[in-house]
Amino acid sequence: MDLLGNEKRPLAERIRPAKLEDFVGQAHVISRLTNMLAAPRLPSLLLFGPPGCGKSTLALILARAKGRPYVRVSAPEAGLAALRELIKGKEILILDELHRFSKAQQDFFLPILETGEIVLLATTTENPSFSVTRQLLSRLHVLRLGPLTHPQLMVLAERGAREAGMALAKESLETIAMLSSGDGRTLLNLVEYTAALSEDKRAPDELRKHLPEALARGDRDGDSHYELASAMIKSIRGSDPDAALYYLACMLESGEDPRFCCRRLMISASEDIGLADPMALPLAVSAAEAVERIGMPEGFIPLAQTVVYLALAPKSNSTYAAYLTAKKEIMQSGVKPVPLHLRNPSTKLQKEWGFGKGYMYPHAYPDAWVEQDYLPEELVGRQFYMPKEQGQEPRLAARLARLRKRHG
Repeated sequence: MDLLGNEKRPLAERIRPAKLEDFVGQAHVISRLTNMLAAPRLPSLLLFGPPGCGKSTLALILARAKGRPYVRVSAPEAGLAALRELIKGKEILILDELHRFSKAQQDFFLPILETGEIVLLATTTENPSFSVTRQLLSRLHVLRLGPLTHPQLMVLAERGAREAGMALAKESLETIAMLSSGDGRTLLNLVEYTAALSEDKRAPDELRKHLPEALARGDRDGDSHYELASAMIKSIRGSDPDAALYYLACMLESGEDPRFCCRRLMISASEDIGLADPMALPLAVSAAEAVERIGMPEGFIPLAQTVVYLALAPKSNSTYAAYLTAKKEIMQSGVKPVPLHLRNPSTKLQKEWGFGKGYMYPHAYPDAWVEQDYLPEELVGRQFYMPKEQGQEPRLAARLARLRKRHG
C-alpha cells in the first residue's frame, strides 16, 4: 500500500488465484493436477504454452498447496551458482523460462531430480522437443497449455474490473478481450490501463481510441512462428487468398522477419505451383529482392501481392514429387553409374575407355531433339516426373510428347 492506502501490486498479481478451483481455463489439465496434488509427492512438471496462459500461476498453486518450502526463479536471471544457493533448504523449485538455459545448464537438474532432492516445476513457451534435452524431458511430466478462449478472457476481464473498482460495459470488456489475443496477462494489463482512464474514455465507442496498441506476440523461435507460416503456405496451396493474407499479416504484425516470409513464399512457388505457372518462382524471388531494397513497413506491399498471386495461381507439385521419387530410388538402390556415352572424355585414356562414344548432340538434329538413353542402364524407361493437367504444365509436357511421337 502507498500512503493513501492504494494497492501498488499489478492487477494480474492481485487477482492471481490461490486454488485450482478458481483458475480460469486449461480444464484439460486441471483434473490431472488435482490428482497429482492428492498424491504423497508432487511429480516434477514442465508446463508448456504461450505467454499469459497461466503456467506460472499453476506452478505457484501446486507449490503452495503442498505446503513445502519453495523458491521461484526466472532462468534469464539466475546462473547455476546462484541457483545452487537459492535451492538450499527448499523442496520445490519453480523455474520460469526453462528454455533460456543452455543444454549444458539443463544437465544441472539431472542428478537432483534423479535422487528426488527437489521437485522441479518448470515453464516454457517453446516446444520442449527442441528446447529441452532428451535426458531432462524423460524426468518431467509435460503438460501442454493453450491460449485462453474468448469466454475465459471475458471472465478474467470481469474479475479484473471488479478488483480495479470500476464498472465496464460488456462491449468495452469485449474490446479488451479481443485485443488480448488469448493472453491473460495482456488482458489484465489493459484492464489496469483502462482503470486509469477517465470514465468517459471507458465507453465502448471511445475505449479503443485510448488503449495502447496491443501488438501481437512475437514468437520467432516458438510454435506459433512455424504454425503461422504453415497456415499461410497451406492457405496458398488451397487457393485461399484471404486466409493466406491473414496469416501473412499475423506474422508481419508480430514482428516476424520478412526475409523468413520471403523464403517460405519462394519454397511454395516451386513446391505447390511449379510448372503450372513458371512465373510464380520469379515473382517470389522478385518480392524478396523488393523487400530487401525497400525494407519494412512498406515491404508488406510486394509480399501481399505475391501471396495473393500464389494463392490464385494454378497448382502442381509434379516437380517436387518427381525429385522425392528419384531420391527414394537412390536411397533404395544406390547411385548407378553414368552411361559411358554421357561422360566427357577429358583424357586420352578416358576416350579409349569409351567415354563420350555414341553421344548424339541434340542441337545437330531437327527440333534440337534426338532419341537416346540418358538414365543408367538399369533405370532406362523409368519415369520420375509425372506431369499434371494444371495451368501451363500441359503445354510444356505436350512438347516432349510431340517430339517423342514425331521422332520415335
